Amino acid sequence: MNEVKYAGFWIRFLASFLDTLFLALPVAIIIYFLSDGNWFDFDQYKQNIQYAMSGNATKALSQQPQVTLGWEILFEVSVFIVTVLFWKKWRGATPGKKFVHIKIVDASSFNDIDNKQAITRSFGYIVSTFTLLIGFIMVAFREDKRGLHDLFAGTSVIYDDASLNKKRDQASEV
Repeated sequence: MNEVKYAGFWIRFLASFLDTLFLALPVAIIIYFLSDGNWFDFDQYKQNIQYAMSGNATKALSQQPQVTLGWEILFEVSVFIVTVLFWKKWRGATPGKKFVHIKIVDASSFNDIDNKQAITRSFGYIVSTFTLLIGFIMVAFREDKRGLHDLFAGTSVIYDDASLNKKRDQASEV
C-alpha cells in the first residue's frame, strides 16, 4: 500500500451526509409507510416549523413530535444492519464513503474491518454523539483523524487509493 492518507473531518462529514440521503432516508420512508404513518408525527413537526418561522422558538421547542418507540427501534436497527452490510460488501465503505473515495480500515494493519470492529464502531457512534459530538469533532484535531468511535473499534478512515487510481485511469483513457 502507498502512503496512507487519512480522511479528515469535512470529507467524512460529507460522506455521512450522503449516507443519510442514500441509506437512512430510504429506510425512514419505508418504516414510515410500514407504520401507517404512526412512527413520526409530521403534523407536529410542520407546526413546529411554523412556530419557529414566526419567531416563537420557545413554543416550537416545547412541543416536540412524538415518536413511537417500537418503530424508532426498528428504524435504528435497520439503518445499523444496512450500514454494516455495506461495510462488508464494499470493503469498509458505504455509498457516501464510496462516492468521496474513502473507506474504513483496521487502524494497525489497514486491512478490511471485521464484524466485531463494525459493530463496535456503530455503537461507538452513540458514545461519540452523547459526548456533545466531541467524539466526532476530535477527527479534526488528531493527526490520524480518528474519532472516539474509531478508537473504540481500532479503525481508521483513509482515502481509497484503488478507487482513486481507477478513476484516474478512466479519465486518462477518455
